[in-house]
Amino acid sequence: MHEKIKGKLDVTLSTPINTKEDLSLIYSPGVAGPCLAIAEDPSRDIDLTIKGRTVAVVSDGSAVLGLGNIGAAAAIPVMEGKAALFKKFAGPNAFPICLATKDTEEIIRTVQLIAPVFGGVNLEDISAPRSFEIEQRLQDLGIPVFHDDQHGTAIVTLAGLMNACKVLGKHLSQLNVVINGAGAAGNAITELLRCQGHDHDSSQCITVKSVIVCDSKGIISKDRTDLTPIKQKFLNYTNPNNRSGMLIDAMQNADVFIGVSVAIY
Repeated sequence: MHEKIKGKLDVTLSTPINTKEDLSLIYSPGVAGPCLAIAEDPSRDIDLTIKGRTVAVVSDGSAVLGLGNIGAAAAIPVMEGKAALFKKFAGPNAFPICLATKDTEEIIRTVQLIAPVFGGVNLEDISAPRSFEIEQRLQDLGIPVFHDDQHGTAIVTLAGLMNACKVLGKHLSQLNVVINGAGAAGNAITELLRCQGHDHDSSQCITVKSVIVCDSKGIISKDRTDLTPIKQKFLNYTNPNNRSGMLIDAMQNADVFIGVSVAIY
């Protein structure tokens, strides 16, 4: 299918060009009007250009959809798919921006330089911990910058848990959760599950009973001496009984398993 269609995206015109008059409005001399208006008031770019309805889907191909570090070119089909989801289910245009660099500073600077064209930036499939810094440092662009793998995954995970609780007749506060994966998604899910807000039916803060996070070396516990600063932060609100061991040990008495890691063989 992909060979046949040669990509899932196309560029179409929002207004027809059928006559010489149409062309003179779309391009010269008519295009000078919006250019001068924006030059006088830069905020008008939202109303007069594609910016207000276009999102940049930015990736370096370092953590692609369970496939891992496959590179910028190999990430294009996934980023095209993300752009297609934007259009189909939300409406705005989106375009894949796959960068041939994994340097944090280069990625940040590139997004800053292309930002004038876009109304929002969706950071996608960038490996941790670089993804945390990239997102944080782009919050002053003046447009929304959202890391899908962190916050998008966390939101849909919480929604799934809430619906599962309804089916089972349980409350989130009863759940012992095991998360396998301490990268971008695992970090954001853990942050959200520890306290996501207030239940409409009570004044209690919605949080699960406990969370244990595992990485490739096992349970993240206070006994570990190889933890990064981000993983050390997990210890403030996970593994309250300081359990140690591997994933199979963490699964004992667990109610929920959340897998956000590549396969381990």
